[in-house]
Amino acid sequence: MTTARRGTKVPARWWLLMCGLTLACCSQEPLTAADSHADMPVPTRASHASFSTMRASGIDVPFRLELKAHVPAELNDVLAFYRRELGKRGWQERPDGAMVVAGRARLVFASPKGPGTLTLDRAKSETTVDLVQRNTEVAAKANFLPIAGHARLIFGYLVPDVASLAINGQTIEIAGGVNHPQTLDLPPGTYSYALLVSGHRVHTDTITVAAGEAWSLSLGDDDKKPDQIY
Repeated sequence: MTTARRGTKVPARWWLLMCGLTLACCSQEPLTAADSHADMPVPTRASHASFSTMRASGIDVPFRLELKAHVPAELNDVLAFYRRELGKRGWQERPDGAMVVAGRARLVFASPKGPGTLTLDRAKSETTVDLVQRNTEVAAKANFLPIAGHARLIFGYLVPDVASLAINGQTIEIAGGVNHPQTLDLPPGTYSYALLVSGHRVHTDTITVAAGEAWSLSLGDDDKKPDQIY
């Protein structure tokens, strides 16, 4: 014997609404680039986008370019967009340092100009984008590149002959002046450091560095954190 079960009746207007929602979800088009020729692509649906550059004194070409954007789209969709668009621009994704988990992604690239990183996060109903490209040739001209396997710290102090930097078990006298930046190469790791002025400790902080990076230390009497410049 065959038993027939009576299904739940749903008003026709609800069927129409459900179908409309399904079609709207399924018809969402893939993200496209607002400018197909831009080196740093921005999705057309981005609600915010800003660019920043870092330049060395006397060199017009920036050694670091950064894009920050907010996109009202799922993280996986934004990730697919950047993998596609950066691939068109000759960026090659590298496995070292890559991480994709729920709500966050970080990819590492070798771009035509130098190392690149893409970081995606979820914030409210949007995906935030932080895309960085570093120019190796320009950084070399500016003396920002560390020796192989190390990171480089770049620092200075305006007043000569009164300041020194204590870090990694050594104390370095700072020559002083705006045009006399000094450098120190260190192995990857986390370091505590202190600025001494006339023998007195006036500023302390910590910094974590990785191989191939360059950081600028703010050695004033303020609380500004170190800046990664390469």
